[in-house]
Amino acid sequence: MTLTATLREADLVRPLPKGYVQCRACAHYCAIAEGGVGKCGVRRNFGEKLYLVTYGKAAAVHLDPVEKKPLYHFHPGEAILSLGAVGCNLFCAFCQNWPISQFREFKVTPEGQLDRPIGEDWPPEAIVEKAEALGVRLLAYTYNEPAVWIEYAHDTAKLAKERGMKNVFVTSGFETEEAWEYIRPFLDAANVDLKGFTEEFYRKICGARLKPVLESLEHLVAQGVWVEVTTLLLEGHNDAPEEIRAMARFLKGLSPEIPWHLTAAHPDYRMRDLRPTRHSTLVRAYEIAKEEGLRFVYVGNVLDEERSSTHCPDCGRLLLRRRGYRVETRWATPGVCPGCGRRIPGVWTG
Repeated sequence: MTLTATLREADLVRPLPKGYVQCRACAHYCAIAEGGVGKCGVRRNFGEKLYLVTYGKAAAVHLDPVEKKPLYHFHPGEAILSLGAVGCNLFCAFCQNWPISQFREFKVTPEGQLDRPIGEDWPPEAIVEKAEALGVRLLAYTYNEPAVWIEYAHDTAKLAKERGMKNVFVTSGFETEEAWEYIRPFLDAANVDLKGFTEEFYRKICGARLKPVLESLEHLVAQGVWVEVTTLLLEGHNDAPEEIRAMARFLKGLSPEIPWHLTAAHPDYRMRDLRPTRHSTLVRAYEIAKEEGLRFVYVGNVLDEERSSTHCPDCGRLLLRRRGYRVETRWATPGVCPGCGRRIPGVWTG
């Protein structure tokens, strides 16, 4: 890892008086003084201009199954090249990727000199070339919140789209509408974390707010982006039946066919005393979601073949059998139930 950063002037910014700049990438709308930094730690004001200081610096690049994002109705069984950088605009006490997402305390000069490594050099061209060399046509912007490095994601996604690839955001949904419009021409799918359903949970546990996340979900669905939703269930914090029911009703209002992934948490970061999510807790939430009319509900981070597989909601026919992240059984005609002919929503081919 090198100690030189490439500073990319931000595209989502508004100048303010007295040398301040306002970042428009996420719903914090940070007003940043000269020499200052946004809450994410990676968007900084040099010379009264806002810069992304992690441009082309990936802290993680991995080849994953697309089911790991998790996406179950978007090219199931395919590999996806995943990348992430340091920094985040949320402060989730339970963060499972905290060594990179909560890494904000580093120094960088206006000339790009770093006091410690923040990632390896992976400019957009190198990422896309790596995907081509691997024979992969899917790219994921993940591991930390891609909104905070959205110019890097934008430039990579644009190049990937030109090469016939598809792009996925794995996101907290705390973007601004401007950020979504900025990335929208190159975005094919998103998995949005709906972390809870109260402002108190978002404020105390995540350092954010619920309303912008709900607005992001509404916006993405309205814009035709393929959306799946994930909720990491933290026992005693966001798993109350009434909260699960409220989330299910909100999602059904977006679309009863939106896939919802209910996943198990483990103790991590600042919640090391957290009880690992019990299978029974996941099953209870699953049953509530189904009662509320959601047609595609899944449990994750546990082995539950029945509730992680895709079935036709009309005739019950098994369409895609999953064991962990592995797809073991596939339908003959993707997107159509062979039992009753029902069309199953998703992005299956092409």
